Amino acid sequence: MEFKIDLTMLLIVGLGNPDKKFKQTRHNIGFEIIDEFFLTYNSQFTDFKFDKKFNAEISKGKIYKQKVILAKPTTFMNESGKSIKTLMDYYKIKIENLWVIHDDSDLELGTIRINKEISSAGHKGIQSIIDNLKTNKFARFRIGIRPVTGRKSKEKAEKLVLKKFNQEEKEIIKKAAKKTVELILQEIREGVSPTTIKL
Repeated sequence: MEFKIDLTMLLIVGLGNPDKKFKQTRHNIGFEIIDEFFLTYNSQFTDFKFDKKFNAEISKGKIYKQKVILAKPTTFMNESGKSIKTLMDYYKIKIENLWVIHDDSDLELGTIRINKEISSAGHKGIQSIIDNLKTNKFARFRIGIRPVTGRKSKEKAEKLVLKKFNQEEKEIIKKAAKKTVELILQEIREGVSPTTIKL
């Protein structure tokens, strides 16, 4: 089953925390992938600019005739839904045209999984979006951040997400970011399908 979009407006949001101390932490992978997408297609997008009414940095562009807004909420992770609801309401964006990129501590580093209509599984940024929009019917690009150890880490997600990647992990994340950008482009062209990729 594909998640079809129309040619009105597509909102692609990366989740993260805006404070400098959170830069390059696992929780900010959503921001990093949005930045990677922008750098890849920046000739087709406006520069990112902070917009107070949305509490977000946004960039607008068009790919394959599809109008796209890239957004990075500056509300901090746990309040992401407030920013996204304001954007959705202002631009009259349909719920199927919301794609959210975020870290997932249940998935191993190098895993990319696309779903929709699932629970937040404890991710506070996603729960904030569900609470504010009163629905979970949006596409999610879940990026694995759990260290590859051969077994599930017992470290609590709250601590893990604020850790930075080591050098080896950074290389995996670079590949995951580039692959996610490829997937976004493919899905703008063809429609989004549930997918799991392991690098």
